[in-house]
Amino acid sequence: MYAVIKTGGKQYRVASGEKLKIEQIPADIGSEITLDQVLMVADGDKISVGTPLVSGATVKATIIGHGRGEKIRIFKMRRRKHYQKHQGHRQNYTQIHIDSINS
Repeated sequence: MYAVIKTGGKQYRVASGEKLKIEQIPADIGSEITLDQVLMVADGDKISVGTPLVSGATVKATIIGHGRGEKIRIFKMRRRKHYQKHQGHRQNYTQIHIDSINS
């Protein structure tokens, strides 16, 4: 059984027991959260696709930790104009463990 959820402006395919890094959620480590924006639920051959959400479907997850991703480097340059700009970015994330999928 798996589901497609939407959180942080992105869509993820999740199954029970998986670990996942998503956009940062302001919650404590060890707390249980409910993700209610479920776009699709598949259980074997039975597939439920929402328009846009599946009614009554939820995904329960536990927060494992918070962190920051790898640094990406942004470099902007205009040739022959003596302009160079260096910038870096590290995105915050929350790591979760998928406990159950309820449809």
